[in-house]
Amino acid sequence: MTQDERWMVKYIEVVTFIETNKRNPSRHRIEEHDYLNWLKANRKALNAGKMKAERVEKFRKLLEMTEQYRRKNQYE
Repeated sequence: MTQDERWMVKYIEVVTFIETNKRNPSRHRIEEHDYLNWLKANRKALNAGKMKAERVEKFRKLLEMTEQYRRKNQYE
C-alpha cells in the first residue's frame, strides 16, 4: 500500500467518523487519538506548505467539516 493509498484510507475513516458521530475526534478518548493526531499532523503540513497539491483540496473540505462541529459538547 502506497503512502497516498494510506492517506486516502485514513481520510475516509476520519470523514466517516465525523459524519457518524456529528463531532470531531476527542483528545480525551484514547480510541480517537489516531484520528486526532492524523488531523493535527496534516493541518501542520498544510500550514507549512508541505502537503501534496492533490491532497490540499480534500483536506480543506475536511477542515470545513470539522469547523461545523467545533467545540460542540459531545454529551448533548
